[in-house]
Amino acid sequence: MPLRGSDSTREVRLVHRPVYDDWCLPKGKVEAAELLPSTAAREVYEESSTRVRLGAPLTPIRYPVGQSMKIVSWWVGTTLSSHKHTPTSEVDRAKWMSLEQAMETLSYSDERAVLLEAASLPDTTPLIILRHAQAKRRDSWQEDDALRPLSNQGKKQLPFIAQILKPFGVTNLVSSTSTRCIQTLKPYAKAAETQITTLGALSEEEASEREVGGYIERLAKAVGAAGTPTVVCGHAPVIPAMLAPLQILPRFLATASCVIAHLDATGMPVRTEWHDTLRVKTPSTQ
Repeated sequence: MPLRGSDSTREVRLVHRPVYDDWCLPKGKVEAAELLPSTAAREVYEESSTRVRLGAPLTPIRYPVGQSMKIVSWWVGTTLSSHKHTPTSEVDRAKWMSLEQAMETLSYSDERAVLLEAASLPDTTPLIILRHAQAKRRDSWQEDDALRPLSNQGKKQLPFIAQILKPFGVTNLVSSTSTRCIQTLKPYAKAAETQITTLGALSEEEASEREVGGYIERLAKAVGAAGTPTVVCGHAPVIPAMLAPLQILPRFLATASCVIAHLDATGMPVRTEWHDTLRVKTPSTQ
């Protein structure tokens, strides 16, 4: 959902579909090998000529289509750029409207509910806690475990990680000093032209619950205050200590999967979502 402005000047970008003669929020279908956040950012641009950075997830809409249920997932979208839309057979008009005007114009009540939900949330910044991609087996590696690299399967997971980090506009990258964590973030760091900050205290060898928790608590406050989307890449045994200061109950994370805490200006989570980058088509929210 593309939004711009704040308070009384806040606007939302709606689109008109000539086939249905309706006004709605931009949305579309998932393409092959595409994760939902990537779909959301792409479809918003294709339908409304607006580039957004995804923010907090919103309540999905469910409705029957034939013999099955269709699920539409939504996120708050912070507008990065917008230009005049070139009409297509799917969308012939895209228009910025005040929230009040949009509430009157939207053709569907469930989308009005989504817009109201988005308007009720404060501005947020994503802090992504990411488990590294699959590494080579411990029993096949004879050197220092901290140097154990990604497996071939782990390397295949890296494009999916980018499909999470890019839509959320991640620019600040933090990693355990272990090779498998650094390799997990390295391709994205290169594409985004940014650097990876490494921290030994996040590694399996050095991590302590107290030190990790204190670091994440300080980081969350800094991320929330500065509004800098951030990812921290770590290890399965350390992730519960990362989540504790965010008041997020831990659960199993597969390799290359993550939990995203959408932080307010004080560094506290407003919304939380989990993504399995290979298996889950829709994020669960809490």
